[in-house]
Amino acid sequence: MTAEAALLVALGALVGAPLRFVVERRLASSYPWGTWIVNVAGSAVLGATAGYVSTLGQPSSAASFVALVGTGFCGSLTTFGGFAAQVLDLAASPSGTPLSGRSLRALGYGAVSLAACVGVAAMFYVATASLTR
Repeated sequence: MTAEAALLVALGALVGAPLRFVVERRLASSYPWGTWIVNVAGSAVLGATAGYVSTLGQPSSAASFVALVGTGFCGSLTTFGGFAAQVLDLAASPSGTPLSGRSLRALGYGAVSLAACVGVAAMFYVATASLTR
């Protein structure tokens, strides 16, 4: 990795990480809405980034853009580790719900999150690639 790429990743992370912190704190509740929103939003931005890069004749010419937006911003905005921990928290939370209900809630959150993130990324990829051709 070049020094320029490392700097761009750091600059993107400088925006993405605090944004994630603010969103998660503002939406703090017993349900992980903050993580869900930053993961879906980050998936949309990453899908659009990949869609744009796919239309370039030489994708390597967009390496700086991908470092800044894809790796830096989206990498620090989104969280798979936080998502995984929250699925486990939902399954184990002592909310008075029977174990089967907690497990279903956790599996539902995981499935809906995965479907939303992949679906939004795909939609933004296709839309951006179509608009930039």
